[in-house]
Amino acid sequence: LTGVPNGGMAQFQEVMRQQLETSMHAELEKLLDTATGVDKEVSRKDFDGFKKLFHRFLQVKGPSVDWPKIHRPPEDSIQPYDKIAARPLPDSLADSLNKLVVVKLNGGLGTSMGCKGPKSLISVRNENTFLDLTVQQIEHLNKKYNTDVPLVLMNSFNTDEDTKKILQKYTHHRVKIHTFNQSRYPRINKESLLPVATDIGMTGENADVWYPPGHGDIYASFYNSGLLDQLITEGKEYIFVSNIDNLGATVDLNILHHLVSQPNGKRCEFIMEVTDKTRADVKGGTLIQYDNKLRLLEIAQVPKAHVDEFKSVTKFKIFNTNNLWISLGAIKRLQEQNAMDMEIIVNPKTLDGGQNVIQLETAVGAAIKSFDNALGINVPRSRFLPVKTVSDLLLVMSNLYSLEAGSLTMSQKREFPTTPHVKLGSSFTKVQEYQTRFESIPDMLELDHLTVSGDVTFGKQVSLKGTVIIIANHGDRIDIPAGTILENKIVSGNLRILDH
Repeated sequence: LTGVPNGGMAQFQEVMRQQLETSMHAELEKLLDTATGVDKEVSRKDFDGFKKLFHRFLQVKGPSVDWPKIHRPPEDSIQPYDKIAARPLPDSLADSLNKLVVVKLNGGLGTSMGCKGPKSLISVRNENTFLDLTVQQIEHLNKKYNTDVPLVLMNSFNTDEDTKKILQKYTHHRVKIHTFNQSRYPRINKESLLPVATDIGMTGENADVWYPPGHGDIYASFYNSGLLDQLITEGKEYIFVSNIDNLGATVDLNILHHLVSQPNGKRCEFIMEVTDKTRADVKGGTLIQYDNKLRLLEIAQVPKAHVDEFKSVTKFKIFNTNNLWISLGAIKRLQEQNAMDMEIIVNPKTLDGGQNVIQLETAVGAAIKSFDNALGINVPRSRFLPVKTVSDLLLVMSNLYSLEAGSLTMSQKREFPTTPHVKLGSSFTKVQEYQTRFESIPDMLELDHLTVSGDVTFGKQVSLKGTVIIIANHGDRIDIPAGTILENKIVSGNLRILDH
């Protein structure tokens, strides 16, 4: 830009920002004019949140961290789980449990596993869905300790209707279930930075112009729903938040006891469960010390030149499991002071018509730096058992795990505690296809590594041990016969067993 004097550039940018913001507000008002009644009120609240996010987005320049200022967290800010678990539990756990609310992030669809509808309704074990297992776990706690721990589901506009229909089946279970909805924000055109929506509706051409703005939205939407205040009134003090597809995220009595037994002046308002990184976790967010605060560093915030360093297992040894324990009173205070500080994640998408849009998101763990006396706890890997793909599903359906009261634990019969590495090829991506390819789930107690590629099916009672690689070339098919034991084998080519 020629002719702009020094210092004029900053002024020019500020004018541009104000113009963009004015245009955005005008467009949002037009969208609100197409809404009526309750919809209008809900959308107005959502848009108020979006305006704040958009305002911050316009202020941000470049990666949000200054690399030289990053330090390893001080020793006492990430405690080993064993140290927490070594403290004796009190005789009565009911008092602590009655201060707890379990919150599950339930906004996601089953698309990555080829399923329609909410991911939480996919069967994972003995016909039990993610949601069934969650309800069983909490019900078990409530019965065992005679307590009233409620379950709260944060739904998105993608999952709310289907989830509410299914909740009727739990009416006679000993667990109160509440739901609230994540905000609905407008996707914005990458060039003009204005909403692509033409009206407030969600059908037809407006089907893919809205998005739920990441799980960092939990604080505002929980607060706006009125549920946060209601639970505080009922005497609840902490929430335990986790992804509904993390089957390792069960209520841990040692961590809960640690939280509620802190002295008043040093009340810990936020605990993030972290666990040791393996090669498979290089993208997970990690905890750092930054400006004297514990802070979550996500890969999206890392300057390009430092991405490999971020992924190294040596410098950043742990990652965030997204199992979080957070003070309800602190959420209320930070919301009311508008002091919840989370980095913005800019997520680029291409719509079906080819239009490039961006969606602005935040992550729930990123708010850790806003809370007092925040703490990381380095937990065993068993507390991080996410089911993101059909390969993960195979592991949790197998005899590697046993199921009791809704909780999965690694089988006693497995001699080493690590989980096998499973890679199922593209013929297995959808749950339906996967189900037709396994007559029964193989015995995997002694498996280290399984790779399957191409058109492969498994008969009943197959046993896999050590490293097993099965590759059917294009146009070929491999049927692993019933009762086969494969130990450290590579199977390739064409193998069809025909009944005569």
